[in-house]
Amino acid sequence: MLGRRIATAAALAVGGYLLSKQLKKSRGSDMESTVEESIEVNVPVSTAYNQWTQFEDLPKFMDSVQEVRQLDDKRLHWKASIAGKDKEWDAEITEQIPDERIAWRSLGGVHNAGVVTFHKVSDSKTRVMLQMDYDPQSVDEKIGDALGFVKMQTKSNLSRFKQLVESRGVETGAWRGTIPRQ
Repeated sequence: MLGRRIATAAALAVGGYLLSKQLKKSRGSDMESTVEESIEVNVPVSTAYNQWTQFEDLPKFMDSVQEVRQLDDKRLHWKASIAGKDKEWDAEITEQIPDERIAWRSLGGVHNAGVVTFHKVSDSKTRVMLQMDYDPQSVDEKIGDALGFVKMQTKSNLSRFKQLVESRGVETGAWRGTIPRQ
């Protein structure tokens, strides 16, 4: 009985994954999956934005991220555990507008790209929206994606960002430079 339930759940997950893959192909995306999440934080836009630009602090709230090193104004080196496996890759910031948005894409390794945007709700409240496209590689990654693990982890990461920035009330630093869209 338990074996049939597991087999049924696995079949549904794989079927959902294959269906989502077909839908994404029909939309023309070169990556297989997308996650979109948002959260409201009780700090001004500049505080939320400034904290997010402290890229080396991202592991403080991103659960699977072990380390981020900022190589220069546009490039970051990432170390993370994905589906239980350690992975490394470089990413470049493709657009950065203070208090508005930060967009990126990977440069090899873990294939991903995305944007985080910051929206003023009030003088003391900001909506942080994250959209990321990614390409699960291994069977474990594809099954985890089909079961919604990336979405759940993204939601948890944003909740931890909220806790971090609200508990401090101020950012740990800021980078206010602009990187024009490439």
